[in-house]
Amino acid sequence: MKHIAIVNGPNLNLLGTRETDIYGKQSFEDYFLGLQARWTGVTLSQFQSNVEGEIINQLQSLAKGGACDGIVLNAAAYSHTSIAIADTLKAIDVPVVLVHISNVFAREEERKTDLMVASAKGLVCGLGLQGYDLAIRALMS
Repeated sequence: MKHIAIVNGPNLNLLGTRETDIYGKQSFEDYFLGLQARWTGVTLSQFQSNVEGEIINQLQSLAKGGACDGIVLNAAAYSHTSIAIADTLKAIDVPVVLVHISNVFAREEERKTDLMVASAKGLVCGLGLQGYDLAIRALMS
């Protein structure tokens, strides 16, 4: 059985209450329960932090000794600012699919640069929480 790890960055713990016109009204915890129900043949785990270093530590930990088969990463605002997380993706040998819930390319200029995309297997952008399902599908193929 494959293990796919989801790593969420800053403010994603506020899904369902934060800017619901952009991010929707469902919490990630509720969405994650649905993911687990849909992906019964896959072990799914999830981690969220508002702290850049904790995200880096988690990514490094997931890459050690086959701890997981793939990572779905929504680094949130760190996607546009964190050279450190981008360097971590270059250093690990686990496929990563990036997710942006909103279409960052239709938003503010500072969101149109993703420092991590060059080191990722792919990017799902602007499809809401469904992006996580699509990222898992890409990692399973």
